[in-house]
Amino acid sequence: MGHHASKIICREALSTQPTGRHTVALTGATGFVGGHVLENLLARGHQVRALTRQKKPPDHKNLIWVDGDLQNDAALAQLVGGVDTVLHIAGVIKAVSRSGFFTGNVDGTRHLLDAINNADMPRYIHLSSLAAREPAVSAYAASKAEAEQLVMESPLEKMATILRPPAVYGPGDMETLFYFKAATSMLATVPGKPDHRTSMIHVQDLAAAIVHLVENKKPDPVLIDIHDGQPNGYTIQGVMENVAPGRRTRTNTLYLPRWILRLVGGISTLVGRIFGTNPMLTPGKANELSHPDWVCHGTSLADVSAWQPKISGEQGMRETLHWYREHGFLR
Repeated sequence: MGHHASKIICREALSTQPTGRHTVALTGATGFVGGHVLENLLARGHQVRALTRQKKPPDHKNLIWVDGDLQNDAALAQLVGGVDTVLHIAGVIKAVSRSGFFTGNVDGTRHLLDAINNADMPRYIHLSSLAAREPAVSAYAASKAEAEQLVMESPLEKMATILRPPAVYGPGDMETLFYFKAATSMLATVPGKPDHRTSMIHVQDLAAAIVHLVENKKPDPVLIDIHDGQPNGYTIQGVMENVAPGRRTRTNTLYLPRWILRLVGGISTLVGRIFGTNPMLTPGKANELSHPDWVCHGTSLADVSAWQPKISGEQGMRETLHWYREHGFLR
């Protein structure tokens, strides 16, 4: 699930004040998850330097935009110099080729780590993906796994926390809109099989967890899963039923096998290369969508810290469905 910009302030961000103010460097601040994290940090009084490829005026007294990207070493040095914590949330989730994923996710991480190694060794929080657990599934998964390896082999490893979220969703996300449209249509076409399972996390819980890591002592181990607390996740059929309670899932849903998804993904990728656009579906994405087990099995952040998820799947999907309808994306 995707990472697009949103202007929804995390409910957790406004509940209490932090025990101390931090200076935080943030990548991905204009994306879905990063936008929530940024608003959360500012609401809690932290100073933020945020990397951006599009020049922006300061719109908050505690926010400084740093012009540049993850390939710009001078901008990265300005971003991380003298900060307490670096939050690396930026990432490529769509690309026409394998090199597109590796340039954004691996080379970008390498450049950022090099900049940090030349600074004062701050805390480092790296947002990865549960897909990194299965690097053979897709180029995206392989790039996230290799980026994790860079962190674990760097001098920052003792100061680092790598978070692996599963499917991230919530109001404002355009990547998950497809599933909501499918669940509320007369005939839903859904990737995978009804008994395939996935963990999930609402974007507001994920943002609150990241800010919790900024404000509290680093937990162990370095690599940590994060999810909404649902034991053994959800079946795909269960997700559909949560989105549209009462629907006759077995008779109204067509589950698409991997070969069909890969065929469509191959055509979509070819069209993307011809027109220079990032395809919605690729053969690698088809592999991800049809993988039977995206349940978090590793150590969870809730097991090793005081952070706990607040939003259940049923509640979160209901709120997200309402947001899509309110903004005209669904009837």
